[in-house]
Amino acid sequence: MGALDDLAKNAQEFVEENKDKINEALNSEQAEEISDKVLGAVADTAKKVVPEEHHDKVDEVHSHLDKSIGTEP
Repeated sequence: MGALDDLAKNAQEFVEENKDKINEALNSEQAEEISDKVLGAVADTAKKVVPEEHHDKVDEVHSHLDKSIGTEP
């Protein structure tokens, strides 16, 4: 098994062992605040580089991701 395979296996084991803590962190108020800032900045940047006809799709992806992280549905 190569180094990359070992890293992937270790990462998978870490996630399995800490699934509850990871979910708790992703659904925290702090994660909500950080994700709002990061996702907003990414969406704004994407809108600067994609044609205007794709801005609705950028907003859709932003909304979907935002619902997956933090405390606000």
